Amino acid sequence: MFPNPSPETIQPPRFVGGLRDLAADYDVILCDVWGVVHNGVIQYEKATDALRRFREKGGSVVLITNAPRPRWRVVSLLDRLKVPHEAYDGAVSSGDVTVSLIRERGDLPLAYIGPQEDVEIFTEAEAQLGHKLKFVRLDEAAYVVCIGLEQAERETPADYEARLRLLRSHDAEFICANPDIVVEMGDRLVYCAGALAEAYEALGGRVIQAGKPHAEIYRRALALAATARGGAVDPGRVLAIGDSAHTDIKGAQAQGLATLFVTSGIHRAELHDEAGSGPLNAAALHQFVENLDFKPAAIATELMW
Repeated sequence: MFPNPSPETIQPPRFVGGLRDLAADYDVILCDVWGVVHNGVIQYEKATDALRRFREKGGSVVLITNAPRPRWRVVSLLDRLKVPHEAYDGAVSSGDVTVSLIRERGDLPLAYIGPQEDVEIFTEAEAQLGHKLKFVRLDEAAYVVCIGLEQAERETPADYEARLRLLRSHDAEFICANPDIVVEMGDRLVYCAGALAEAYEALGGRVIQAGKPHAEIYRRALALAATARGGAVDPGRVLAIGDSAHTDIKGAQAQGLATLFVTSGIHRAELHDEAGSGPLNAAALHQFVENLDFKPAAIATELMW
């Protein structure tokens, strides 16, 4: 981890009209996906155009996402949304980190919380381990892997209180494959695994977070960037872009990286008029930034060139 600047040296965020205002200062972009590049339903063409232009000028782009899936599944979704491959050099996901955490635990019995169709990380872990994982009931599990809520569009963390208390009763470890609290689904926000991890921690449970804002996913992203560039990456020439203040921005700044905060993502209802569909509210933005214990280097309403 790189040292953070002292509070006295932090400059007020700079509002920018587009990535073109910053591009010359950076060689590498670590870009969030959900909420910046797409919303799960459509790609944001201005964003993918900006990333493509950055690469055309010699930069490298690594997509860094809290999606609880292996990177090949992330790329598959990008392909379905017609995100051009020219917009990025590679991707790293919290699903990749989760697979590593499962491998580290070997033959320990585990349980699963999440949608029944989202099991690629277990298939990937079994392929890498060379044997089947031992799935058990919650009351028998040494640890649980949580990808998300089983029915995220209808459930809330309150629906999981009994299950979380059961896990806590025998001190099971909780691996959170997606530290996001909420995520965009079209024009709605739905709860993610991070919300359940937060509830489990409130019960005194042990939680390991696989993605942003924690260090391992950044280490992998920077290693991927170095491979793309064919040499070491200067962290002072890396820009992290994201729409979540407490995962994307806080996480990148903890690694000593410059950040661009996109306001029209998960914080849009707080920062934009007309319940998030209108223009940026300058007063709301000022108050929001003042309440943070960290500051983005730059702010934009959306990612565009």
